[in-house]
Amino acid sequence: MAESIAENNRKDGLVFFGKGERVYGLDKLLTSKIEFLGKGTFGSTYKSFLDDGVVVAVKILKFDYVLGVEREKIEKLGERVHENLLPLRAYHCTNHGTVLIYDYIPMGSLSALLHGNGGASKTQLGWEVRCRIAYGVAQGIEYLHSRGPDVCHGNIRSSNIILNDNYDAHLSDFGIDQLILPHSKANLIAGYQAPELKNSKKISQKSDIYSFGVLLLELLTGKVPIDALSKNEGVDLPKCVRLMFQEKPVIDVFDSDLLRYKNVGEQMVLMLQLAICCTFENPNKRPSIDAVTNRIKEINSFTRIIRKYIIN
Repeated sequence: MAESIAENNRKDGLVFFGKGERVYGLDKLLTSKIEFLGKGTFGSTYKSFLDDGVVVAVKILKFDYVLGVEREKIEKLGERVHENLLPLRAYHCTNHGTVLIYDYIPMGSLSALLHGNGGASKTQLGWEVRCRIAYGVAQGIEYLHSRGPDVCHGNIRSSNIILNDNYDAHLSDFGIDQLILPHSKANLIAGYQAPELKNSKKISQKSDIYSFGVLLLELLTGKVPIDALSKNEGVDLPKCVRLMFQEKPVIDVFDSDLLRYKNVGEQMVLMLQLAICCTFENPNKRPSIDAVTNRIKEINSFTRIIRKYIIN
């Protein structure tokens, strides 16, 4: 399969996915105007301005983290197509490194909007917007998990959730764990890391659920999870929330930006309960992503019903 894709979809050093027009090659990509977007655990991402107004996001994986030439694994990533996944459009892979090309979505990451980025102030995200984001992320994870029992995202975090102008969520970096050296996985998901990964380092669908639970807590509290890249700044969200439950009224758990929304307190608590279930230390007690998606859908529907009732 990898050879046929390389033969049919190659253009000047890049291997493309899908049947779209190939308007650029590796040389054009390397000589284009670029803008630094951010540095992650295993590489840096750039905004590349190509001819004819084409703009793409280019992720360059660090050489010392990549498992050599992993063409077949990258081919599988390119086959994952869903409205809540950031499409992998092309790649360049050699023994010297790996370059992944994605769609560029200008709104940016959930992390940047929720917490601010590079001096920019955070964006106020309303309750319904946060519910919409949570549901979109859950749908993307549900699609991945439906591909097989061993298929998972492996790096769920707010900086890997890209939003468009409608606040539709797109998961990026799915499957990157398959391309890196085993010893490098210790920092893969930092504050989103499930407890069992501290010993086994074997990412699973249940560890995805834990990471998603931390993401839900982040949406609900507005707090930043511990980040290995920022010298452990941030908080252990599951532990923090449980302690707050014991010592303070439940209302103190939530992001102050959410407290101005009336008549959604019950829905916020329901979402918080779901997040806590997702972050149980015992993996077997965590719900499946199907159950999570259905529960978020129910909470979203309840929110809309309440809003309609209040307005009318």
